[in-house]
Amino acid sequence: MSPYKKLTVLLVEDEAADAHLVRLAFEEGKVLADLHHVSDGVEAFAFLRREGVYADAPKPDLILLDLNMPRMDGRQFLQKIKADPVLHNRPVVILTTSDAERDMLDSYDHFASGYIVKPVDVDAFIQIVRGIGDYWINIVRLPEYNP
Repeated sequence: MSPYKKLTVLLVEDEAADAHLVRLAFEEGKVLADLHHVSDGVEAFAFLRREGVYADAPKPDLILLDLNMPRMDGRQFLQKIKADPVLHNRPVVILTTSDAERDMLDSYDHFASGYIVKPVDVDAFIQIVRGIGDYWINIVRLPEYNP
């Protein structure tokens, strides 16, 4: 991925305040990203499969996933996406308030690309998001996703 290309990010987060903070952190961290937000795993699959209101949705380069959500939580979503023959290779980074060892182990057992605990401090959160942007835009090479 060229450093001049925007990273397309799908944020799967049910808390509006947390989603706002992520958006703010992307802006404040000057991360070159096109951020899209859905509220749970059900919506995330509709987005990824371009169903209904998401018919024109872009293909995300990266998925940031909260664990605790209604309908389909992050754990269920991660298991389902990694079992999907078309979507399984999308990088999914857990971005959660849970620092439980069991949640982290389960996430990596289900092929999460990373596990980040959301800091309470806004400045620390901005630094983490800046690091996410730097890593996924400037360091990692991502394929073009055709499906």
